[in-house]
Amino acid sequence: MKKILSLSVASFALCGVLNAADLKIAGSSTVYPFTSFVAEEYASIKNTKTPIVESLGTGGGFKVFCEGTTDISNASRPMKLSEFETCKKAGVTDIVGIMVGYDGIVLAQNKANAPLNITKKELFLALAKEIPQNGKLIPNPYTNWNQINKNLPNRKISVYGPPSSSGTRDTVEELVMSDISKKIPEYKGEYKTIRQDGAYIPSGENDNLIVSKLTIDKDAFGLFGYGFLVSNVDKINAADIDGVKADEKNIADGKYDLARSLFIYINAKKNPKEAFEFAKIYMSDDLAKSGGELEKIGLVPLSDDKLKASQKHVEDRKILNDELVKAGKVF
Repeated sequence: MKKILSLSVASFALCGVLNAADLKIAGSSTVYPFTSFVAEEYASIKNTKTPIVESLGTGGGFKVFCEGTTDISNASRPMKLSEFETCKKAGVTDIVGIMVGYDGIVLAQNKANAPLNITKKELFLALAKEIPQNGKLIPNPYTNWNQINKNLPNRKISVYGPPSSSGTRDTVEELVMSDISKKIPEYKGEYKTIRQDGAYIPSGENDNLIVSKLTIDKDAFGLFGYGFLVSNVDKINAADIDGVKADEKNIADGKYDLARSLFIYINAKKNPKEAFEFAKIYMSDDLAKSGGELEKIGLVPLSDDKLKASQKHVEDRKILNDELVKAGKVF
């Protein structure tokens, strides 16, 4: 898989390689495998050391990014305004965000289990610390899925998922927990928190660990990005959510309700030459386009028009501002 880009690009990249800075990258566990792949390609093309890529979660990645420790931050959600303000206060003021593709959060299980359909409300009722009953909220009493809906399997509610530092956790909170709670009068429009009685098991920033848990525990479920499903289809399958299958087409066109965009954020003042060369390789047709190398390992590619826009954005390097961050956009 090395040196898949054209020789002309490779030859150009080799110029000045001896003075190239070492790139440091950290952040989302979902984006980690894609950025790690690009890091190896970058090292091969540039004939330099492979950039360091760490899986700290989106929130953890932004923390070290704002401290000036890393050049690039992987993110499975847009940067929050509070994170942007933290960066600016620390002197990291010139930030360029790039959307690299799409992902969907899947509810996965051991492949030995029968295919399953779960609604967002059922998932909410399995994970919420408090649930409505007789006009008030009570501590969640559910221990098995069939207590929520008799058509669900008689399996213990045991869900391995991301910790609070994770962008995936943020997305679950937003697209499932907060969204459903707004439709339940007892919550008065304000979602509280995920249960902490052992039914939901935070599993660190290591989605491969969750996959391994599912291969051992047939009753358990796991919440993680679609890319890890693609990489482990011989071991696991994913539940349909509200009757919609988690697949590339449904994620790309937004029919799958737990779809989201993936990003990298660049410190435009810290090793900009190397960082933007890295981004250019990341967004190249050979890697990022439909049929490219990143799609083969689970990244849902942007449409051709959106890919061209992201490629142009890498060249234009438009700096983030408050308005873009508030809107959840990068350009």
